[in-house]
Amino acid sequence: MTPEDLFLTPAGLRFLGRLIPCSIGRGGVSAEKREGDGATPAGLHRITGCYYRPDRIRRPALWAQPIGPGDLWCDKSGDPNYNRLVKAPCPVSHEKLRRADPLYDIVLITDWNWPNATPGKGSAIFLHQWRRPGFATAGCIATSRENIAFIAQHARLGSRLIVPPSIPKYLGMRRSAPVTQV
Repeated sequence: MTPEDLFLTPAGLRFLGRLIPCSIGRGGVSAEKREGDGATPAGLHRITGCYYRPDRIRRPALWAQPIGPGDLWCDKSGDPNYNRLVKAPCPVSHEKLRRADPLYDIVLITDWNWPNATPGKGSAIFLHQWRRPGFATAGCIATSRENIAFIAQHARLGSRLIVPPSIPKYLGMRRSAPVTQV
């Protein structure tokens, strides 16, 4: 493990000498991730992309791509585009990346079940902005706007996200402290 790795701990996400408060999936961490379980998958994942809302914020990193009005993420298990960026219209189940709320103003994509998605293993494990401190996600890792911007500015394509299987289920459900230097 290096300081450039994003490492999930019971106290938050360690990255570049910081301990970043975060929330995880409502299903806790799971070594047996499946579609719809609300769990954050345990394992070693890589950052494969960064998207941002150019109408709301400046590009957070040179490698970040703008989210367009028709950008969607297919979450229909078994579909050929499962766990991939697609364009509207998309006739199957999908998630809008250009949301009315700020949750995906910056979103880092991981390689969970990607690029060759196995049906039923779960889609789209992102790092994104949280609704509020302690509010669980559907499986992603979420943090404050300032912290997701910091991560996007300093991470790179291929950065490692390490999620140990021993993280308590309610990591993200307790009151979070401000960012601290470690």
